Amino acid sequence: MAVEIDRNGPVWTIIHNRPEARNAVDPEAADALVAAFEEFDKSDARVGVFWGAGGAFCAGWDLKYASTLTEPEKFEREIVKGLGFPVGSAPAPRGPLGPSRMELSKPVIGAIEGPAVAGGMELALWCDVRVMAETAYLGVYCRRWGITLLDGGTVRLPRLVGQGKALEITMTGRKVPADECYRIGLCEKVVAPGGARDAAEEMAHEIARFPQEAVLADRRSIIETRGLPVREALKVEWANGVDAVRKEGAAGAGNFRDGAGRHGDFSRI
Repeated sequence: MAVEIDRNGPVWTIIHNRPEARNAVDPEAADALVAAFEEFDKSDARVGVFWGAGGAFCAGWDLKYASTLTEPEKFEREIVKGLGFPVGSAPAPRGPLGPSRMELSKPVIGAIEGPAVAGGMELALWCDVRVMAETAYLGVYCRRWGITLLDGGTVRLPRLVGQGKALEITMTGRKVPADECYRIGLCEKVVAPGGARDAAEEMAHEIARFPQEAVLADRRSIIETRGLPVREALKVEWANGVDAVRKEGAAGAGNFRDGAGRHGDFSRI
């Protein structure tokens, strides 16, 4: 199977398993990834981990498939009409790389070993948080072939690193190694080679053990307030957060009153 799900209590790891293609995404894999993340979002799982099997996160769009699109009628049918945004408020189809247009209600952590390049970089940027092995790297490698970023790369990259750095990375198509990714804000943790999945799953379990109403409310506020004026952003934060405090916060404060969590101790919550 191109996509598998490893279920471990509140943490699900979605595994892209096309190592023979360095986990490049063809239409079948794109559909399978969307189905897996839809299942995760509807489940009782709390946090997802996105991992590519076989030492590569994702080499991008499957260029063997892309090379079949030189026929204008096929390109129009499968790409322009098949994946284009509809007129009005109808839901958009999946992205060329699959889940890149999905807006999940729960967090996903990218566990990155080896290359996450071209569309694979876009899938990494789609994740809430990225954990990279020291030997992993990002890059707009599709620059060499005249293929643009169509899975959110030009939107998410400047939001993480700023416009100038995003332009430099995108236009040069150069390799961006893990240490630089950490330095400029493209990843949140760097670990030893071979350790990205374990570290991402450990982080996922840490997030999953907290009261979830508050976790998800704060996540929504961070995502939804980007670009808003401060006053409008504060209104969104209040609307997202007040119910979580009502449902969980008072009880949590009682736990602190009764002795749990003193002096920054997270072991008893």
